[in-house]
Amino acid sequence: MRLSGVDVAQHRDIILKAMSSVTQEAGVRLFDVTDRPELPANLTIEVTPNQALEDNQPCVTVLNFRQETRIEAASVQMRSKDAWRCAHHEAMHVMGVRGHPAGHTVLSYFPTQVDALTPLDRTMLRGWYSPRMRGGMTPFEAMAVLADEWVATRPDRANASLVRDRFFASTFEQMQAFAAGQGDVPAVVRRSGKHTEDGIRWGRAEMGYFLGVAYLQGVSVPPDRTMAIQWFERAASAGNRRAQAQLGSFR
Repeated sequence: MRLSGVDVAQHRDIILKAMSSVTQEAGVRLFDVTDRPELPANLTIEVTPNQALEDNQPCVTVLNFRQETRIEAASVQMRSKDAWRCAHHEAMHVMGVRGHPAGHTVLSYFPTQVDALTPLDRTMLRGWYSPRMRGGMTPFEAMAVLADEWVATRPDRANASLVRDRFFASTFEQMQAFAAGQGDVPAVVRRSGKHTEDGIRWGRAEMGYFLGVAYLQGVSVPPDRTMAIQWFERAASAGNRRAQAQLGSFR
């Protein structure tokens, strides 16, 4: 890791705390080479002037990878005045954890805690770096790994398993409605202003493909080849190339 930019001395402690927390939870080693210019760094974090970036996106992370099994390098930018609330959020993204859940996590667009990882953040990191997690998994496959990691943290695992199963059923129902054009994107996405109509159309087709894989492999639902083909056909007709390729493999 190498820090650069403005006010680095002011923000170094919170950035180091954030990166140390996520790497420790994931079992990844962290080396700070900020004061060793002769050494390479595959993670660069730049603190920018306050007039840089945008008000609705004061920090950003870019990941570089050839395959989804390994992050080759990452770069982060955060405005000086927002470093205190961006450090842990972007640290989670650096580790490859995507999206902005609405729950009690530093990844939320509207978090209640920003200066330390929450228990949910730690659970997500352990799940994300679990040996069960594989590159190229669909969201439904990854969700099963993450949910099992959450169940393992609960004092009443039997009850937690029931909660997990109800969550799977509800989520699957919601995603089917979304892919069919009847459901909407999450309210938190609407509220954040991060959605576009083109993005929603692309998301519906992508979700159709994910549903096809779930039915084909029996992930979160009983396997059903007929339903799988129906969702692949719907997604393929909307231009999803992976769904088109999957249909081609059936012929």
